[in-house]
Amino acid sequence: MHLPGTFFINIVPLFFMVTLTSTLFSQEKNKKQISLEADYFYGTILEHNPDIGHLITHHPEGFVLQYNFKTFGEKEWERRYNYPDWGFTFSFQDMKNPNLGELYGLYSHISWYFLNRNLRLSVSQGIAFATNPYDPDTNFRNNAFGTSFLSATVLKLNYHRPNIWNGIGLQTGISLFHYSNGNFKAPNTSTNTFALNVGLNYQVDTENEPEYIAKGERENYSEPIKFNLAFRTGLNESDVIGLGQHPFFVISAFADKRLSRSSSVTIGSELFLSYFLKDFIEYRALAFPEFNYSGEEDFKRVGIFVGYELRINKLAPFVNLGHYIYYPYDFEGRTYNRLGIKRYFGDTEKIYGIISVKSHAAKAEAVEFGVGVRF
Repeated sequence: MHLPGTFFINIVPLFFMVTLTSTLFSQEKNKKQISLEADYFYGTILEHNPDIGHLITHHPEGFVLQYNFKTFGEKEWERRYNYPDWGFTFSFQDMKNPNLGELYGLYSHISWYFLNRNLRLSVSQGIAFATNPYDPDTNFRNNAFGTSFLSATVLKLNYHRPNIWNGIGLQTGISLFHYSNGNFKAPNTSTNTFALNVGLNYQVDTENEPEYIAKGERENYSEPIKFNLAFRTGLNESDVIGLGQHPFFVISAFADKRLSRSSSVTIGSELFLSYFLKDFIEYRALAFPEFNYSGEEDFKRVGIFVGYELRINKLAPFVNLGHYIYYPYDFEGRTYNRLGIKRYFGDTEKIYGIISVKSHAAKAEAVEFGVGVRF
């Protein structure tokens, strides 16, 4: 039962890390400037769902280590995004609850600078290992983590001052740690930890640090409307423990308009074939006859959506907001949203891979793996 979960949960962040490090930044081979960081954090688990209230008993704490590669503007996208850093992150979090256990995370990250490079926003995405996930016999109270391996996200907004003395600097600010398996396997209530962090950074070889290449004039850039077909799939499970995992398929047709080098907008429609919902409808009809379900209600859904896509070289984080126009069975409401990332391939960038999480508000329905074509 755990092998498929381990496989798919690993694929999500590993795909992200491989594309981020080996393709987007492989051309950075001439940039050797690095920095090291260590942070201690102390926070609280947010009660985003009353079902996890019994798991919030003490204040979690832990540490974060980062290995950063600096950019100086050799590529156009580096200048456009104000010379971001990128690299790898490791985290340890003691949840201060025996049912939740401890979490070890490994991520890739990118950091953007603001306010004369004194304010830094870091986004880390990767995998986490939970030492004490749900078990029906030994750990039934842990309704937050249904698998040992989780998708993990860390957001950090910090005041950042490098090289105060002999390459040593400091950073302090706020962090948010999110752990979830994207409803791959029930239970999956997930956790969000809000924390305060403080730490030191060390700039390696500051004497040989190159100058930043000037940004130059902003380029006016646009493209005509392009059409897309995309196919997504994966496995997921309803919140009812024991109904089992089922495949799902999503077929999307949409148009995009690239407004600049960094921004695109999208609009389209899509068909959802979610076989977990078929079993859930049958279960509800049998378990709750007072709701007058027949069990034969159609599990298919059709939605329309709008979206925004941010281009960072060949990577493209995106967000969609959708509404079901064909909705024969009421499940989590008519509005849905999606967060994900695309990786474009080749010089023409007609083919792309997709990883995304589809949700209803903050409640994840599925982690999606897909491919698309743009023409």
